[in-house]
Amino acid sequence: MPLGTVVHKLGTVSSTNDAARDLAREGAAHGTAVLAEEQTRGRGTKGRLWHSPPGMGLYVSFVLRFPPQGPGPWFHLLPLAAGVAAADAVLAASGIEVRLKWPNDLVRDGRKLGGILVESVSTGSGPAFAVVGVGINVGHREEDFPEELRPRATSLDLIAGRPTDKDAVFAALCRALDNWYNALIRGEPGTIVKAFEDRAAFSSGDPIRVTTGSGPFQGVYRGLDARGRLLVGRRGRTEPVALDDILGLEGQ
Repeated sequence: MPLGTVVHKLGTVSSTNDAARDLAREGAAHGTAVLAEEQTRGRGTKGRLWHSPPGMGLYVSFVLRFPPQGPGPWFHLLPLAAGVAAADAVLAASGIEVRLKWPNDLVRDGRKLGGILVESVSTGSGPAFAVVGVGINVGHREEDFPEELRPRATSLDLIAGRPTDKDAVFAALCRALDNWYNALIRGEPGTIVKAFEDRAAFSSGDPIRVTTGSGPFQGVYRGLDARGRLLVGRRGRTEPVALDDILGLEGQ
């Protein structure tokens, strides 16, 4: 079933990911989408809160079921595939080109426009399904962001200087995520990694600051490896950084 065939439109929820996970546990079909007008506890990665005021953004989560043989060896690339899908959807619906900051941020001119949160739910035999949450700032004005976020956040309306059709962004996201998830299931990791690199916020050789659980360090962006890990040049060599190890990534 194509993504977005079944859509649950809700008013205020704590988190669309939580609502989608509950529906999946009750048997919701692959591709089921949960749309909300507002999230009171919208989540980003590492437990960060996602600012989700009523009516301003696209707050949506999708239930993704795996094929009978399981999610396959490239399941860890799902956040990258979702990021590429979100960037494609924004471009298709609004004509705005955005960049991807590894592993899960949509940015424009250094300001954050959106984010991806992928959560998997496992049974005793392995992952049972995944929930992909996407948050995109659409109708926010400058004053709609908390003061501390204003220097580093933006919205589609602010970028375009005109209202954006949120329904069109959602429809485009359904199509794009369906396409890239199927590429993942078909076992096309190289296609996904290249697509992400083509939309990356950094170019090879750019100085970056990486924060992990061991603390921050500076290096040079070298792209991604075949497994989707961040490649950082420092101390005369190139080191991979796994998605689970990173707490923050910034340009210098």
